[in-house]
Amino acid sequence: MNDQSPPDGTLTGFRIGVTSDRRSADLIEALQRRGAEVLHAPVLKIAPIAEDAELFAETDALIAARPDYVLVTTAYGMRRWIDSADAHGQGDALAEALEHASIHVRGPKARGAVRAAGFDDDGISHDERTSTLVDSVLERGVAGKTVAIQMHGHADLDDLRRLETAGARVITVSPYRWVVPEGSAEQVKKLIDAIIAGGLDVVTFTAAPAVDALWSAAHEQGRYWELIRAFQTSVTAATVGPVTAHPLQSVGIEPLIPERFRMGAMIRQVVEHLSAAGTQRLTTAVGPLTLRGNRVTLAERTVELGPSQLVLFRALAEARGAVLSRADLIAILPEGQGDHALDMAVSRLRQALPEPQLVATVIKRGYRLNV
Repeated sequence: MNDQSPPDGTLTGFRIGVTSDRRSADLIEALQRRGAEVLHAPVLKIAPIAEDAELFAETDALIAARPDYVLVTTAYGMRRWIDSADAHGQGDALAEALEHASIHVRGPKARGAVRAAGFDDDGISHDERTSTLVDSVLERGVAGKTVAIQMHGHADLDDLRRLETAGARVITVSPYRWVVPEGSAEQVKKLIDAIIAGGLDVVTFTAAPAVDALWSAAHEQGRYWELIRAFQTSVTAATVGPVTAHPLQSVGIEPLIPERFRMGAMIRQVVEHLSAAGTQRLTTAVGPLTLRGNRVTLAERTVELGPSQLVLFRALAEARGAVLSRADLIAILPEGQGDHALDMAVSRLRQALPEPQLVATVIKRGYRLNV
């Protein structure tokens, strides 16, 4: 990603979680340049090549198999595969095997990596989907053929089965494998806590295994269903494409998916989403009010709300003056339950607002925004 956009404040007031390790610095810088507050909690990282004995064995198996087709799914995976083979003394033999095969690529970036390595391809899936890549090979006929697939960290078993059902012998090569970063548990816990408490507006995912890793961490903490509910109701998941989105969609979460499967496109979509859905403007009894992320602006005064305060105030703002019952508000409180917890939370909210009168008490019923 080459993002040279100047600081513009388009994400000021918004809080965004970043789950990636690789290229996270680029993503974080781009978000912060736009004014976002970022919580970085890498849930997975790619294992060093030197430690990847499985990749060396898979490469040897491919060389011995002399595949008829090789499907290349990512540019990074192709480059890493070639580098690994060269470093391990397999480079020449792998090059000979690839020259013998019909190479098909998933998208222009993968094509660029294949050609940079000195090979030509015989087909491309322009929509950058592995399923389309498999479709094109199936159309050519794979019965009795050997098909090698460069995996991209998340095995699509359906596509592998389609090839096997059509009579192909399937070989997989995984140039990168995901491992849990050392010492990351505390930061991942902070991320999960922040999501559940409503302390984040968006969480970004750049690889499907990162979603699975976050689910596993939440299971270990006994907070899986709380996490899922937060993503279904108050926190937006942003992805780089449909493959990354799949494990979210499978549990009823509708993430952002850009038309172009790139990090830059994901950032632009996050900006557009938060500029529209993350900003509320209301006319209240004490003046015009804007709620943007965690920032409340009344007249010329702006304050930042904490997660608990924000959850309550956002609900009141969305109700636009309608009364919210005590039971409804208690149900959305991130910490504690009961009338006393609600009264304390409303008291803290009033103290934090530019004008305490923004929140009105409706005796024996609940609270409403003073519009």
